Parts: sequence; C-alpha cells; structure tokens
Amino acid sequence: MTKHILTAAAVIALLGLPLAAQAQSNQGGAAGGMATGAVGGAIVGGPVGAVVGGAIGAVVGGALTPEQQPRVQQYVIQQRRPSYQYQQQVQVGAVLPSSGVQYYELPADYGVTQYRYTYVNDRAVLVDPRTHQIVQIIE
Repeated sequence: MTKHILTAAAVIALLGLPLAAQAQSNQGGAAGGMATGAVGGAIVGGPVGAVVGGAIGAVVGGALTPEQQPRVQQYVIQQRRPSYQYQQQVQVGAVLPSSGVQYYELPADYGVTQYRYTYVNDRAVLVDPRTHQIVQIIE
C-alpha cells in the first residue's frame, strides 16, 4: 500500500511540474503556484496529488507577484552587483553557501523585505536570507 502511494506521488509530481511552472507566469508568487499546483495535482491524483502539486507549485511559483516583478527586475539590473561564481546549476531551490556570497536588500517600498537579491553566475536571483535558498530567478 505504501509503495503504491509513493509511486503515485512520484508520478503526480512529474506530471504536476509543467502545471506548477505555468503558475509562475500566470498567478505570481508562491501562493499562486501552490494553488495552481494543488488544483492540477488534485485533478491528476486526488488528495495525495493536491498535496504534492501544492508543494511543488509553492517552490516553482516564485516570490514576486506580477506587479512586483518589473520594478524589482529594473532595480536589480540598474544596480548590477558583482557575481558569485557557483559550481552548481543556478535554479530555484538551490542553496547558496552561507559565506562568500554578498546579499543585497531591495528598497523597503518595493514590498519584498523578506528576501535579498544577489548575482550568481551572472544571473540575478532572489534569495531567502535565512536559508540561502534561491526562491526566484530574476529575468
């Protein structure tokens, strides 16, 4: 029974990734990603699919709302900070080292006070300063 549930969760996770990725551009933010992922997962796999899809959607959903995205993107590009050279792939969910990376605050009036930005391998990213996890790639 447990094996069947784990297999179903893995299949749902793989099938739910495209739905969760779409949530980033349509609804914005982790909440939008979580909602879209949960709905997609529920359609494919019922209650277990909703849980798995919601978790995946929250990670892929990004940290910025569609309204915040252009303003933050413009600010980060104008600031153009030095880039940290990271030996692994730059992607949402990657955890950056706790030392050697310089994290920068966004202006408080942007409404994104819980995250910091930095450049990694010449790509601007938004990072959770508590975990050093990349929460969104700013493009």
